Amino acid sequence: MAFKKIFIKWGIAIVVVSTIAILYKNYNPGEIHLFPKCPFWAITGLKCPGCGSQRAVHHLLNLEVLSAAKENILLVLSIPYILAGLIIERLKNPSEKLLVWRKRLYGRTAIYIILAIIIAFWIMRNLLH
Repeated sequence: MAFKKIFIKWGIAIVVVSTIAILYKNYNPGEIHLFPKCPFWAITGLKCPGCGSQRAVHHLLNLEVLSAAKENILLVLSIPYILAGLIIERLKNPSEKLLVWRKRLYGRTAIYIILAIIIAFWIMRNLLH
């Protein structure tokens, strides 16, 4: 019974993620009005740290890394970081060295550094644009 529920949940998740990936691969959010627009930009006319993420995802799914970076470099750089964290968390018996790196990369200090990077990115992208 438990296996069946897990199978159904994963099946639904795979279908949803695949459908979204197909949409983002085939349709550029910058050209199609099907995708949601940034409410922060709509209200203020300023870009938030996430602005351009949908277009960046479209470009990444089409293997256009430079175009994706032009849309939102923060998203492009965060993907390997997030994937590394997910992989480390899934390991059954990580080594002591890996645990030290996990603490360095995902500990409290790292969180503050990432927050500072996001805020700096938010400010700079609006000053330079």
